[in-house]
Amino acid sequence: MAFSAKTRRYLVAFLIIGWSITLIYSLSRSNPPKYPLKAKRLYRDNRLLMGTFWQVSSPNNQAGAIVFSEVSRIQQLLSKYIQTSEISRLNRLGRLKVSADTFFVIKKSQEFCRLTQGAFDITVAPLVDLWGFTNQEFQVPSDDKIRAVLELVGSDKIILHEKDNVVEFKIPGTRIDLGAIAKGFALDCAVKKLKENNIDSCLINAGGQVYALGNKFGQAWKIAIRGANKSEITTTLELKNKSASTTGNYEQFFFKNGKRYCHIIDPRSGYPAQTQITSVTVVADQGLTADALSTSLFVLGKKDVEEILKKFPGTLVKIY
Repeated sequence: MAFSAKTRRYLVAFLIIGWSITLIYSLSRSNPPKYPLKAKRLYRDNRLLMGTFWQVSSPNNQAGAIVFSEVSRIQQLLSKYIQTSEISRLNRLGRLKVSADTFFVIKKSQEFCRLTQGAFDITVAPLVDLWGFTNQEFQVPSDDKIRAVLELVGSDKIILHEKDNVVEFKIPGTRIDLGAIAKGFALDCAVKKLKENNIDSCLINAGGQVYALGNKFGQAWKIAIRGANKSEITTTLELKNKSASTTGNYEQFFFKNGKRYCHIIDPRSGYPAQTQITSVTVVADQGLTADALSTSLFVLGKKDVEEILKKFPGTLVKIY
């Protein structure tokens, strides 16, 4: 669940983002918005952050700078690839007083672990390293090595000291990776900053995830979901004040002895998830929820979706 494991390709045209979420900017001619022509301009800006391309589209030309500033701040806290980040320092030291934002994300991660039967677990970092997805030096570890590393995995090995925002690991060698939740949290933080600056219309694309703030000239923001075959659109969504996140197995993987291994590790078994699912798209009110659930449900598979969604009312899921 590392940032780089979710790196997406940025393509021109409609802007194919992340796990094949495509943004559709064209307005329907049959149902034009009731806005003057001069108000129809969208300002767009792009940056590479958290290992993926971000794009901001808004009628307000200040939106991009606000979003990128906030996302950069969160990246400096949560990226395990930045040596000075709080997560990197925590992983090295095993105990650290952290910021309120970092503490919040780790605490929410523990909650998701409980609510998803252990399918979502940020202590999966040692397993991601073991399989070679962190440095792209792929290997299939022996069963003995996987069992040994599993001793370091489990959110119960994280101790949270609420009084002073101290995070501590019970076992030396335990490490965390927030790659499956940090981007969603960064989206939420960026949207909060936009609202504080009285910006109520903005679409943020962050790799395989989007957040649609308000509407686009009176109409919902429209996105299309593409499957593993990039030439086909599987479904379209209209979003307003919602986030959509897609996790798929067709971007990061490797073959060994004729078998395919994807980057999404099941923290319970120590092996890449094998659920006969190609992708999962989750739509939720919060980016953090959509991000964490798209990974969790991919690991769990179709049979557990209904039970998990009872714990997250109002959440929409599409599985392919």
